[in-house]
Amino acid sequence: MAKLTQDELLAQFEEMTLIELAEFVKAFEDKFDVTAAAPVAVAGVAAQGAPVEAAEEQDEFDVILEAAGDKKIQVIKEVRTLTSLGLKEAKDLVDTAGAKVLEKVAKDVAEKAKAALEGAGAKVTVK
Repeated sequence: MAKLTQDELLAQFEEMTLIELAEFVKAFEDKFDVTAAAPVAVAGVAAQGAPVEAAEEQDEFDVILEAAGDKKIQVIKEVRTLTSLGLKEAKDLVDTAGAKVLEKVAKDVAEKAKAALEGAGAKVTVK
């Protein structure tokens, strides 16, 4: 297998969507047993490893950003705090209506993320 240069790798990442990049980061973390950033991401990974207690009770939630509101910069800062995204990726996510900020996280993590984003002025839904 040919070794890719840093520029070739960056070109590949440039073509990926935010969701694809987030999935790549998770796979990278799992493969090399490392953590990219925020403690919330670690809690999300821990929640995925927890055994399923009851099939009828939902234990994984998605935090969806419906609108950034008037304080867009504060919302971008909160998105960066909650995820391992860079500034440009966080801005792109905030600009996209209906974007998932966090996927398949525990209820308490989802509620904390919702409170933080709403405190910054965003409209958020937890599903």
